[in-house]
Amino acid sequence: MGPRTEPADDPPAPQGGGAAPAHVAIIMDGNGRWAAARGLPRFEGHRKGVEALRRTVRAAKEFGVRYLTVYSFSSENWSRPAEEVGFLMGLLKRFIRNDLADMHQNNVRVRILGSRKGLADDIAALLTEAEVLTAGNTGLTLVVAFNYGSRQEIAEAAAALARDAAEGRIDPDAITPELFAGRLWTADIPDPDLVIRTSGEVRLSNFLLWQAAYAEFVFTPVLWPDFDAAALGAAIDSFHLRDRRFGGLSARRGAGA
Repeated sequence: MGPRTEPADDPPAPQGGGAAPAHVAIIMDGNGRWAAARGLPRFEGHRKGVEALRRTVRAAKEFGVRYLTVYSFSSENWSRPAEEVGFLMGLLKRFIRNDLADMHQNNVRVRILGSRKGLADDIAALLTEAEVLTAGNTGLTLVVAFNYGSRQEIAEAAAALARDAAEGRIDPDAITPELFAGRLWTADIPDPDLVIRTSGEVRLSNFLLWQAAYAEFVFTPVLWPDFDAAALGAAIDSFHLRDRRFGGLSARRGAGA
């Protein structure tokens, strides 16, 4: 997000009109394919992916998005080759060290979503530093899903409620979706309005399974290193064309499936 990578001009506004979705979540996919298509190592795709993240944070802020959640590293990604995992950890550390001050200056609040168990001490310390430094900021909230897996999140919430019920603190029959949501790692974050996945893949990959129940989805063929303000604007335009019913009747036509 630093001055060395940001484009000089403001990003183009979405064309469809209307307010931007309050919460946009992105599955950043396609770094490896971007690199392979250019005869480059996967590492170069990941490096370019960080530049795309800087562009997207800036564009989301300009468009008026309040929460931007990015799927940076899943709990399953640890199974990748050790060299690649090490490179990704290095990118994370450089991103925080190089960009944190700039994000703080631009009133961006950073939240980390995921398990801290088993993380290296230096990584855990940097994640905490990012959250503590920016905790009082009131602009865009950048939620970084790191070491995140939605099934694990749901299982831990269920276990917490089970313990409370076993110890008599709650009545099992009193457990509601709202009570359950309050035990998730996203308890103080609104559900996403729009979920974007890049690279043409059409699946959630264990990302925000509970929270995305009524989100709109945009699956774009754009590979993540090529994602920019125009691509984000196009996704927001698509969002504005949707008729969001939340299980009820159409707000536009007064009837629906």
